[in-house]
Amino acid sequence: MEEVSNMSADSTTTGALKRTPLYDQHKELGARLVEFAGWEMPVQYSGVIEEHRAVRERAGLFDVSHMGEFTCVGEGALDFLQSMVPNDVAKLTENQALYTQLCYPDGGTVDDLLIYHTGANGNTNEYMLVVNAGTTEKDWTWFTEHAAGREGVALTNVSGQTGLIALQGPRAEAILQSLTETPLGEIIYYHSLLGAVAGISCRISRTGYTGEDGFELYSAWDDAPALWDALLSAGAPHGLLPAGLGARDTLRLEAGYCLYGHELTDEISPLEAGLGWTVKLNKGVDVLGREALLAQKTNGMLRKLVGVKLLDRGVPREGYPILRAGEQIGALTSGTMLPTVGIAAGMGYVAPADAQPDAEIAVEIRGKAVPATFAPLPFYKRGH
Repeated sequence: MEEVSNMSADSTTTGALKRTPLYDQHKELGARLVEFAGWEMPVQYSGVIEEHRAVRERAGLFDVSHMGEFTCVGEGALDFLQSMVPNDVAKLTENQALYTQLCYPDGGTVDDLLIYHTGANGNTNEYMLVVNAGTTEKDWTWFTEHAAGREGVALTNVSGQTGLIALQGPRAEAILQSLTETPLGEIIYYHSLLGAVAGISCRISRTGYTGEDGFELYSAWDDAPALWDALLSAGAPHGLLPAGLGARDTLRLEAGYCLYGHELTDEISPLEAGLGWTVKLNKGVDVLGREALLAQKTNGMLRKLVGVKLLDRGVPREGYPILRAGEQIGALTSGTMLPTVGIAAGMGYVAPADAQPDAEIAVEIRGKAVPATFAPLPFYKRGH
């Protein structure tokens, strides 16, 4: 490998908890701050339900600067990434992104991530990898260990230099367009462009984790506060609200998105999590975990991700048993009240044979079996 550098130490740390560049903004807005993945993060400002509804009906603004970012550059960058993830990185055009995972040899998931094709110069390809906050160091170690000895691959950890703000909701484009000359209508889903927002250089990406239209803005770490303030000001006439981790979780759960550590773990494969559309085993590369994933496709899987909806009063939570005829057949990995669809629901795993749509099931809540039913995922889809 030509170059490996780690520049994540620039982020501010207080005691055992790290802080994003927007910590002062969160304090000024009266956010309730909690520990999350080693970071001091806002869980809510005005309230989870109010923030959730703002994203669905108008727009919400999220600080996601705690996420990790790596760059992968060089003549061997594409071949390296193709060997690391099951999705097909070769299909990316410049400024396009894809969702994929890192897998262990047994098919379990190291992490899930986004890969952006950020540029090309002859045979040299440039990529940005966006990983989860709680797994950033683990992922960095995973990538660098597998890149050791490879020619034409330069990896750099730029997590501590990169701010990331998500603007999500049906009014997101109108709000953002008022601050940039970049033609946002030309950025299609899972694509990005470089541009100035409120005079700040950004990668403007049409991606998100809420089930709504919106953008994720990558900037320099120190530019994030000015960018946040400009977005809040421009969004005020549109009803934009700052939103915390609580609404981020209810929004992603309604949209049926997996969360690492819940629907995806080191024991659960992308195929078991219903992400078969990201697993390309015929791309001509010996990708990590390929044999195990191929065996799951051929022989069947031990578990299947399902949606579960309560039919009686109660709030489902992670870890609650899923019952059939009084016997446990699985457990929830996530669950709560879903504000948009007005139901108590969650996701969890059962054996494929137990995942019958008309099965009479229950969720055990504080020792009581609450009647439930399997429900198709996602619970919410924009426009429906």
